[in-house]
Amino acid sequence: MKMREKEKKEEKMREKEKKEEKMREKEKKEEKMREKEKKEEKMREKEKKEEKMREKEKKEEKMREKEKKEEKMREKEKKEEKMREKEKKEEKMREKEKKEEKIREKEKKEEKRREKEKREEKMREKEKKEEKMREKEKKKRKRKRRRKRK
Repeated sequence: MKMREKEKKEEKMREKEKKEEKMREKEKKEEKMREKEKKEEKMREKEKKEEKMREKEKKEEKMREKEKKEEKMREKEKKEEKMREKEKKEEKMREKEKKEEKIREKEKKEEKRREKEKREEKMREKEKKEEKMREKEKKKRKRKRRRKRK
């Protein structure tokens, strides 16, 4: 009888050990699972970070592009302003030349007019002289006739 009880006890013990072994296995598995999840979480965090970084870089690239565009625009406006200034200057120059041309024309006309007056004055002087000469001649003839009569 004692033997049997001893066997029973041993059987119980083996059962208990088996159970404990099973439990340790289960815990080991669970530990492994937790480790796996931890790793996956880490990986997700890493990917999240990288995604954030890519987004940041994208934004910065966009910003650089925008600034480039704006710089180009400012350059364009600068050039256009320069062009307008140049045209303005040229217009001023043309106006100046026009004015000077007008003045030269005026002076030319004035010169012509003076020349004409000079010629006319000369002509009058000449006529006057001729008239004087005719008068002189007339008087001379008159005197001659008078002398003849006497």
